[in-house]
Amino acid sequence: MPQPKNAMEIFQLLDKSNCRECGEKTCLAFAGAVFKGKRQLKECPRLDPEIIERFSGEPEDQNAAEQNRDAYLEKLKNEIANLDLAQAAKRVEGQFSDDKLTLKVLGKNFSVNTKGNLSTDIHINPWVAIPFLTYILYGKGVPVSGNWVSFRELKDGKERYPLFQKRCEEPLKRVADNYTDLFDDMVHVLSGKQVEEQFESDISVVLHPLPKVPVMVCYWLPEEGLESSINVFFDQTADKNLDIGSVFTLGVGLTQMFEKIAQRHGFPESAFSQ
Repeated sequence: MPQPKNAMEIFQLLDKSNCRECGEKTCLAFAGAVFKGKRQLKECPRLDPEIIERFSGEPEDQNAAEQNRDAYLEKLKNEIANLDLAQAAKRVEGQFSDDKLTLKVLGKNFSVNTKGNLSTDIHINPWVAIPFLTYILYGKGVPVSGNWVSFRELKDGKERYPLFQKRCEEPLKRVADNYTDLFDDMVHVLSGKQVEEQFESDISVVLHPLPKVPVMVCYWLPEEGLESSINVFFDQTADKNLDIGSVFTLGVGLTQMFEKIAQRHGFPESAFSQ
């Protein structure tokens, strides 16, 4: 992968939160330090490992990536402890009772209490937990518009879209091609809803990983001379209720979950890899 030509190209990869967790005063200052060789891209604790690998040219150490992710998750939990969860529940379409805020995540209850502790009816993993907490902390509570856009049309999504295709849409297409029950599972297991075909697709299913961040998966069956295709769409308000990094994490996480579901039904991992 070609190296960034200037500091602004590096800056576009960052979440622009100016969190200072890297030790720099701003994301722009960090980008400048990386471009000058004084810092490394992987020193940003909020950057997806896939982006680090793509632009650094070297695979990120898995243990280090997990440590950064876990540290960021703990930071979010600490921030939750300082938040008025009862007030936040109104903003994010959740319920507050028994000292905890509860949201529906793919049809299942997912909760966090006033101390930042998570509880859920499903397995807790970072691809759910981090967007869940980010949504509660920073989501603006903008109502869903019903207008669907691609990942690249969201704020700061254009630069990350090639990686989103590689980590989400391409492997999801391989799952759909090999696992014919995928869309039934989306509807019945994950509380999705098959809707009228959108964008002239053959199948369109809407999922709700977060109340105000719906996801639509559209699949086009193969035709003579054309292979199948799949695209993942988001409501155009998604970047108001979730940062682009968390939107990316949701898409990739959903794909990984579908791969595991398919494997449990007897499809080998090799069927879904290039």
